[in-house]
Amino acid sequence: MPIVDMDDIIHGNAVYGIDVMIAGMKFASIERPPSYGGHVASFDAKEALKVPGVEHVIEVPGAPPPSGFRPLGGIAVVANSTWAAMQGRQKLQIVWEPGPNAGYDSGEYQTALQKTARQPGKVARDNGDAMQALTTAAKRVSADYFVPHLAHATMEPEACTAVFADGACTVWAATQNPQQSRTTVAEVLGIDQSDVTVNVTLLGGGFGRKSKPDYVAEAAFLARAVGAPVKVTWTREDDLTHGYYHAAAAQHLEGGLDGDGKPVAWLHRTVFPSIGSTFKEDTVYGSAGELSQGVIDMPYDIPNVRCENGRAEAHVRIGWYRSVYNIPHGFAVGSFVDELASAAGKDPLQFLLAMLGPPRRLDPQLLGQGYSNYGAPMDEYPIDIGRLRNVVLLAAARSGWGSPLPPRHGRGIAVHRSFLTYVAAVAQVGVADDGTVSVPRIDLAVDCGMVVNPDRVAAQFQGAAVMGLGNTLYSNLTFKNGRAEQANFGDYQVPRIDATPDTHVYVVRSDAPPGGVGEPGVPPVAAAICNGIFHAVGQRVRTLPVDPAQLRAA
Repeated sequence: MPIVDMDDIIHGNAVYGIDVMIAGMKFASIERPPSYGGHVASFDAKEALKVPGVEHVIEVPGAPPPSGFRPLGGIAVVANSTWAAMQGRQKLQIVWEPGPNAGYDSGEYQTALQKTARQPGKVARDNGDAMQALTTAAKRVSADYFVPHLAHATMEPEACTAVFADGACTVWAATQNPQQSRTTVAEVLGIDQSDVTVNVTLLGGGFGRKSKPDYVAEAAFLARAVGAPVKVTWTREDDLTHGYYHAAAAQHLEGGLDGDGKPVAWLHRTVFPSIGSTFKEDTVYGSAGELSQGVIDMPYDIPNVRCENGRAEAHVRIGWYRSVYNIPHGFAVGSFVDELASAAGKDPLQFLLAMLGPPRRLDPQLLGQGYSNYGAPMDEYPIDIGRLRNVVLLAAARSGWGSPLPPRHGRGIAVHRSFLTYVAAVAQVGVADDGTVSVPRIDLAVDCGMVVNPDRVAAQFQGAAVMGLGNTLYSNLTFKNGRAEQANFGDYQVPRIDATPDTHVYVVRSDAPPGGVGEPGVPPVAAAICNGIFHAVGQRVRTLPVDPAQLRAA
């Protein structure tokens, strides 16, 4: 079956969030606090109201941390066009009360997370005696990994149009979460959910950002305040500086090898701010679901395993980002397996298969009481090592694993199970003399169970390859004095068309129950690329995004 709105999309007739038009509607642009938890101390709207087309200047109430899905607050300029509203916004004079996170410095935060990751944490999985096995191992290997904050950077920034009349509100929103949009609008307006209607437009990209309806509530609040339909349009700068960000994460891994190079011990410590911190005070450890994304569900055949989680406070809104915590965990685990292979002096592919062990179903009792399995029953959706092995073998065979490559080129391989789907990635990587990294080709083997629409599955994984590439080589959001330092695509980099790899997707035919396809393609890509860099020039990359300066002398 083709997608039902393909013809409208191709011919420019599809309706996205910014496309909605209603007779008599007004247009709003909002200046929000520069740091999370700040609020307006005072403001002067005189100059803004002089801008032609500006009709109203309205304070939008914000919620203190943890703010959940409620708006951040600020000052809205309402006008007869979006352009006029934006011009009026630039004339606002606002004095901000900075709030509790005005001193947030992401560089200092990285150092603190890394320090915590090197210390014992809260035990999440404990099989055998990993610490003793590490002590007695013939060879002990350790590595530290870091992934920074990331922004969703959807092609269409957040947008919503709202009408309030007769005590009821109707919205047209590019939302991934219409149910929560309805709930949040009702909460902010103080009305019953039955009096809120949500019309869903095409997203213009979501990746998790548009599951959080703060922008929907902003439009609803302003529609009631103005007494007319109001469209709120975020700028790219708003999107990057006031988002719900992917969590920065520091990880420390140790492995022990016996005299034959076989792994006998595994230690994994992970430290990151939890998404729960956006909704509940004093949330400083990862949830069971977050730790079930590549930590306690580690599938390798190792007798002594210990997984720990360190304490981390949040200083920005942390939210779901495509693949969520599988991104940092997939990067670290997939990279460390390759490091162990090198330490053992073995081929990465053969070592990976040996690490997985024979086809079997992983015993759920090994994972402890906290494993969540994405909310699915383990008897219906087990962790199937045979399916992991199959996608590894398929991706390797189709990629030409082992065949000659040009100088300063290498192949890297990684595998990861997430959202009940099994994915292996092989990346062919080139490193130029100046340290610039190119990825000419990515091969993805996918076992997502029963497939209804193979074309859409392939499209999801092609997009995942590009997003994974961006996470690995370019994207990095940093904070100084509580403010995001990147504001647009000039300084928050995403892949351009010339960087897009030749992506090959191989979907395994399966009668197993269907798993996810939107998110599982991203996690193994970073490890595959960084492993490829190592096999190209002998330099390990453990901090993202890749720094070309680190590779110049390699």
